[in-house]
Amino acid sequence: MFSQVVEDYLKAVWMLQQLESPVATSRIAERLGLTSAAVTAMVKRLAEQGLVRHEPYYGVRLTASGELAALRIIRRHRVLELFLVEKLGYEWDRVHEEADRLEHAASDELIERLARLLGGPDRDPHGNAIPSATGEVDTAHYPSLGDLATGECRRILEVEVDEPEQLRYLGSLNLRPGAEVELLDKSPFDGPVSVAVNGARTVISHSLAQRIRVRPTPAPEPEGDAPV
Repeated sequence: MFSQVVEDYLKAVWMLQQLESPVATSRIAERLGLTSAAVTAMVKRLAEQGLVRHEPYYGVRLTASGELAALRIIRRHRVLELFLVEKLGYEWDRVHEEADRLEHAASDELIERLARLLGGPDRDPHGNAIPSATGEVDTAHYPSLGDLATGECRRILEVEVDEPEQLRYLGSLNLRPGAEVELLDKSPFDGPVSVAVNGARTVISHSLAQRIRVRPTPAPEPEGDAPV
């Protein structure tokens, strides 16, 4: 087990690596709310422990052992979020901070017991992929709701929103993982987007539509052999 500070750094670097790699120390400082000097000093310690590689003026990358440690932390967090929602009745806009506090105290054994209780889930309440116990995770890039063509129907896979107020708003519109959505109309110049959610029409901003990921179009089933 690593210290809470080390776990927070590893998780932050992994999350940022999904957007850019290597990760600038300034981006880590911004995400963690710390000074660049404090981050640079900590990154040096992590590099000495073999958890990251740091090239001055270039950026930070997790090593294989650092990535595995980060994915273990993320697994803890996302399993805890799902447990809080499904078994304790928390709303999806309240679980992030609770899971942040609990993830550092939970043992791997507890997380595996919770995962079995939840049926071996692969997604958390927001649709984020839950890493496996061995560090495998779905990092595929899925299309956004805002990228769909008019008239396309999909099911929501993931909601890339952390802000509680926005999650409450999306929840009130039933824009959650599993909901069926149809893109009805898009205004030009990143204007509002009209959608039908499980058949009910609503309008959301283009920026929110871009943060809602949808499942890809199912591949057509192969045709059977022609009858003789």
